[in-house]
Amino acid sequence: MENSSSDYCPKTSVIVSVELSKRNWLVASLSPGAAKPSLRTIPAGNSAALISHLHNLECKAADRIGEPAAIRLCFEIGYDGFWLARLLRSNDIDTYVLDPASFLVSRRGRRAKTDRIDAEAMIGILKAYLAGDKSVCRVVDVPSPEEEDARRVMRERGDLVHERTRIISRIRGLLALQGIRTVKAIKGGDWSKQLDEMRTGDGRPLPPNLHRQIERCFERLALLNDQIKDIERDRAEVVLHEESTFPCREKAVRLEQLKGIGPNSAAMLVAEVFCRKFESRRHVAAFLGLAPAPFASGDVSRDQGISKAGNRSTRVQMVELAWCWLKYQPSSELTVWYRNRFKGNGARAAKVGIVALARKLLIALWRFVETGLVPQGAELRAA
Repeated sequence: MENSSSDYCPKTSVIVSVELSKRNWLVASLSPGAAKPSLRTIPAGNSAALISHLHNLECKAADRIGEPAAIRLCFEIGYDGFWLARLLRSNDIDTYVLDPASFLVSRRGRRAKTDRIDAEAMIGILKAYLAGDKSVCRVVDVPSPEEEDARRVMRERGDLVHERTRIISRIRGLLALQGIRTVKAIKGGDWSKQLDEMRTGDGRPLPPNLHRQIERCFERLALLNDQIKDIERDRAEVVLHEESTFPCREKAVRLEQLKGIGPNSAAMLVAEVFCRKFESRRHVAAFLGLAPAPFASGDVSRDQGISKAGNRSTRVQMVELAWCWLKYQPSSELTVWYRNRFKGNGARAAKVGIVALARKLLIALWRFVETGLVPQGAELRAA
């Protein structure tokens, strides 16, 4: 069941909010005509008890008002993910998943915060949203199980790459403590033989305990490399297979046509960003937190930089793609714009400029996958 506020009637609606935690679920409900919400605590994960409680609320409200009542339920996206929303909707319960970062909060120095306060506040937020005020919160789209699972491949790869970088840094740090600055087998090769032949800065072989510690680091590194290769094979299969559940797979194939956009980056961008519908270029930039966040009050006006909202890993990926774009698309309009405006103005200007380029590139890629409009001056790979 898809949620819809078009048929909302305050006289027949029971507004319910659920404050989720690892131990308990706090359910706050406001029935038609009630002065204040009622509270009920349910053990975390006991969805059957939650659904039973909701049906009881529905029946009691119907008896009180003399006509059928409808449950309008909301909770914040977080630890429990989307499975609860799918379950509730399958039981004909109108469910809204809210983004807590979009709530307006009190600016008191020390504002009170408890599960009860949060649950009761969400009731007011949902009431305002259903009444037509879309500015009070942002409702998160609930992905299908297939769409959610398709994103898992690239997210796992990102976790493994991060872990691989951490291990490589650890190996380099351990060897630097002994005066060794060069390691040749980080990305493969006979690292065991290299360790045996290494000499510290003062001419000694590696101490035995350090030797074994670095050996174990290399063993974990080899395992991570193998797992990353397996994931990349899975990624190729889910993107290229015609019967795959990967969302908008044709967009990932189209992105790979551009020089500077690899298959892993294309799959991640489509799974996290371009599988969604955006109304304008401003919405695309705002979704990844690449939109500017101005501060203007009275005579004070300054730029606070980008908002940094949304998916951090994808935002970092876009900045990396911007650097790749400068290298592999030297004749494109975006590259010319960056060099004319920021090149030669120092390291800080380069960093500010690359973020601005990432925002422009994201919008250009969005237009490319949606309409086929190739970024001005960009080169495509040979078929």
